[in-house]
Amino acid sequence: MSEEHQVNGESLSTSAQLMADASEELKRWMKKVEAADNENSRLLLEKMDTENEKKKVQQETTDLMKVEEQLTAEFNKRLQAIQEEIFHLHNAKQDLQKKLQNYKEQLNSKKAEADSLQQRFKIKAQIPNKKMKFTHVDEEAAGESENEENVVPDTKAVFTITQRPSILLKGGQALITFEEEKVADQILRLAKCSVTCDRSKIDAKPHSLSLDPSVKFEVHITVSKKTIKFSNAPPILPEERMRDRLELSFSKPSCGGGEVETVEYDSKTGTGHITFLNTGVAENLVLKQKFYVDVGRGMEVDVAPLFEFQLKKFQTFSGVPKRTVLLKGIQDVTDEEDLQDHLEIHFQKPSNYGGEVESIKYVSAGNELTAFFVEDSPEVEAQ
Repeated sequence: MSEEHQVNGESLSTSAQLMADASEELKRWMKKVEAADNENSRLLLEKMDTENEKKKVQQETTDLMKVEEQLTAEFNKRLQAIQEEIFHLHNAKQDLQKKLQNYKEQLNSKKAEADSLQQRFKIKAQIPNKKMKFTHVDEEAAGESENEENVVPDTKAVFTITQRPSILLKGGQALITFEEEKVADQILRLAKCSVTCDRSKIDAKPHSLSLDPSVKFEVHITVSKKTIKFSNAPPILPEERMRDRLELSFSKPSCGGGEVETVEYDSKTGTGHITFLNTGVAENLVLKQKFYVDVGRGMEVDVAPLFEFQLKKFQTFSGVPKRTVLLKGIQDVTDEEDLQDHLEIHFQKPSNYGGEVESIKYVSAGNELTAFFVEDSPEVEAQ
């Protein structure tokens, strides 16, 4: 009994131990299952989060693609607009360049025309010396000088310059002026004129004349009685000291000077003006033409009167001498005077469509002559 009881006890003890071990094992597995469930739940949650994140990223990608498409479309649209603008600007540039070229050509044409007109109206003549004659006192200026103190009328002169229209006759040419305009008109209608000269015959071709414009104008000259101009005064001293030295020198009566009112001096050119308080000083200095200036050493300056010029009443004249005919292509078959006489005889005959000749001038081959026309008379004067 006791042995049985002992055996049974051991068996129970072993079973209890097994149960305890099985319970422990079960707990472990249950923990593992719980851990696996937790892991599974975590993984499921992570999967869900990943899918949401994926959807979000996909949505963002879709949105970015849409934005990219819009930006691309806007860029292409702006690029096309810019290209069209560049194309229009290029065309506009070409148009402007063409206009600029046309304007340059027009400007060059106008410059050439202006140069031509300047040459035509430019007067190149040496005017001979003329003796001046006092005519009268300007009453208006004299009245002003009486009403105002220290007002002295300047010396004034008026010159009228008249340019007579002219033409250069070359060898083998002649000018004929008829008394009647209709005679010249008849001659000009002929293709050529056959002139008998002794035993030979010459042909002359009539041409009308077109004279260059001539001018007429007045030159008004005013000579100051109180102011002179000087030159050849280099700046040996500083400009202010030079001005003081000039005033001091021109103020000395012993040297022909007088009380100075103003001094103008240009150190760059060494020239200037001196205005005296009284008249007579300037006139006396101008007659000397030279003046000594004390600048620490001797300096002689040139002295000249002060002129003021004004151009007034400028007029231009142009026209066609309707009673004058130019003959060209005349051959020298005899001496100049003889041939001129034969021409005059030929063109005086009504049978040759001629008439009364007022003047005639022929120039033989190898010679030239300038013929001048008088404004109020058809007479031709040759020089």
